[in-house]
Amino acid sequence: MKRMAIFAGGLLALTAPLAAKEPAIHPAVISDPAPDAAYPAGMIAFAIPSEDGALNAVLYTAAGSGLHPTLLLLHGFPGNEQNLDLAQAARRAGWNVLTLHYRGSWGSPGSFSFTHASEDAWNALQFLQQSATVARYRIDTSAIVIAGHSMGGFMAADVAAADPHVAGLFLIDPWDPSETVAALSTPQGEAAWKAEVAGDLPPLQGATYESLTAEISANTAKFDLGRQLVGYGRRPLSIIGAERGIGAMARKVTADAQSANPDTRLMVWPTDHSFSDKRIALADALVRFLKQIAPMAR
Repeated sequence: MKRMAIFAGGLLALTAPLAAKEPAIHPAVISDPAPDAAYPAGMIAFAIPSEDGALNAVLYTAAGSGLHPTLLLLHGFPGNEQNLDLAQAARRAGWNVLTLHYRGSWGSPGSFSFTHASEDAWNALQFLQQSATVARYRIDTSAIVIAGHSMGGFMAADVAAADPHVAGLFLIDPWDPSETVAALSTPQGEAAWKAEVAGDLPPLQGATYESLTAEISANTAKFDLGRQLVGYGRRPLSIIGAERGIGAMARKVTADAQSANPDTRLMVWPTDHSFSDKRIALADALVRFLKQIAPMAR
């Protein structure tokens, strides 16, 4: 979504002043915990069935006995930045982390579409709550959080709004498809969207510019991020935008979210859409958010 910055309309001011003293980086971001010989950390790869295809998925399992809070981490369109450094930081903080590729993306079987990606995110969330999954991977279903970057931010909000069991939502420079549709009415907006899709199609199967544009144009209520955040309600929500990305979208939808939850937190940082020079800060923000949901996680 990097070229979508044309829709943002310029640089944004930081929405929160810097504290007089920067807090220390959370230890889980910068240091490994002591190994647990009995219950070591691990990584399991598998496929999650999803409608007419499957999701190539990886579960990072946290060390330690007992139940673990679990993060569903959703990448964007097409997913060049997968944010696996965030997955590792969350695991060091005591969280399981499920990552995946949507149908039709990066080798996952099936056809890619935004509708399919929404179904895929939902199916992954339900997978984490199945009794067999819970027992095998020791998942604390009272502490499931979804984080999403760019398009993944929309998908995260979409499924979190539909499932009251989701305990928290963390959005990273989230994409609002309804704003893209609105921008298509201008030559500049249409050109930017065409360039965005052209650059993102290579790792995707079954999708075209026409099909993707028709999807979001035909169902603007479904693809309205602000509407989804209102539906999410008063559960914990943190949004981090990027000035040189699509931070204007984050700022706009935060106003919608705050109408339902005044405690919604927004930060807009002076970085690009991939947070290329803010990776440690981003991991720190995520881990601190997760600690609010499950303070006792290792």
